[in-house]
Amino acid sequence: MKYIIKDTQFFESVAIKNITVLGSGVMGHGIAQVSATAGYNVVLRDIKQEFLDKAMEKIKWSLDKLVSKEKISKDEGDSIFSRIKPVVDLAEAVKDAELVIEVVPEIMDLKKTVYAELDKVAAPEVIFASNTSTLPITEIANTTSRPEKFIGIHFFNPPQLMKLVEVIPGEKTSQAITDLTQDYVKSVNKVAVLCRKDVPGFIINRLFIPMVHEACFVKDRTGATLEEIDSAVKFKLGFPMGIFELADFTGMDVIHKATVEMHLRDKKVINPHPLVEKMFDEKKLGQKSGEGFYKYSDDKYERVTLSEELAQKCNPIQLVANILNNAAWLVSNGASDIEEIEKAAQLGLGLKKPLFETAKKIGIKNIIDELNKLASEHGEFYKPDPLLVSMQ
Repeated sequence: MKYIIKDTQFFESVAIKNITVLGSGVMGHGIAQVSATAGYNVVLRDIKQEFLDKAMEKIKWSLDKLVSKEKISKDEGDSIFSRIKPVVDLAEAVKDAELVIEVVPEIMDLKKTVYAELDKVAAPEVIFASNTSTLPITEIANTTSRPEKFIGIHFFNPPQLMKLVEVIPGEKTSQAITDLTQDYVKSVNKVAVLCRKDVPGFIINRLFIPMVHEACFVKDRTGATLEEIDSAVKFKLGFPMGIFELADFTGMDVIHKATVEMHLRDKKVINPHPLVEKMFDEKKLGQKSGEGFYKYSDDKYERVTLSEELAQKCNPIQLVANILNNAAWLVSNGASDIEEIEKAAQLGLGLKKPLFETAKKIGIKNIIDELNKLASEHGEFYKPDPLLVSMQ
């Protein structure tokens, strides 16, 4: 057992063996599965037994699939499954925990309610980690008695397949807890990127969510079709799919909630396009509801027809300018650096080409000119970040 000295305080560095995951939905049972696969003892907790039964069925199905594909043996599958224990009672669920990963829906009041209950029943040395994609870590942490042992840990969907995990310390999170969380992420065979400051959207959503809105503005301003914009994003910018396609795949409910949270905290992060809220209100949520930006005819994921030919009809400079300006903001504000941003974009957004490389190809000066032009026509939101200005 080792001790780490920081700010004259002693933090015991525990070897984590027991993890409790609060919430058994898609993300929760996925995190439980990857943790158990890495050898941790996992308690999966939810408010109703039926939710847990459903989650355990899904984990079993996922492990059986890995066995049938010969990725793991049947014994390994059984062993992983046996390390996950479903529990309804909160006090029982956390009695042996060293780390609690909370995966309840992205509603601040609900998170605060959960932590108020959790704080009472968890031992003082237990670490709390919130799997939030946009909510402020510091604000949630300050509702507990242990803000120095509280951290953000943002897995991507589905956790079984996505390699990236964002680690976000709050203002009071100790360095020991940040290090320990990064070690845990590596131990479950994921790649951690550190968002050094608790900024709206962290890294990935700071890049992705504003770009969805900007794509709507590009459509309005240029008259380009959805397919033309998406083709340009895919073939010219190196995204795995178009931005509207990616939005439909993510879900307009997720994008709208993230938009509201991020804009509430910082008006500079996002220029909201009214269409996103309208689609959310009309339940046009994307692939999950059968219609978003595109229409879908069944449950199977259909790819939109995009082509190099269509890509030639759209200049994506305004989209590059938007994503690059937000990337530069993250660097200027000490939340990240170019290397970490590129790693996050590659693993979290599936970018095939580095962002800043694409920008250099287009020309940093051209991007700054475009931002200045947009700022003069559409306001301060588009003002180029000082880092970009210094790069030309």
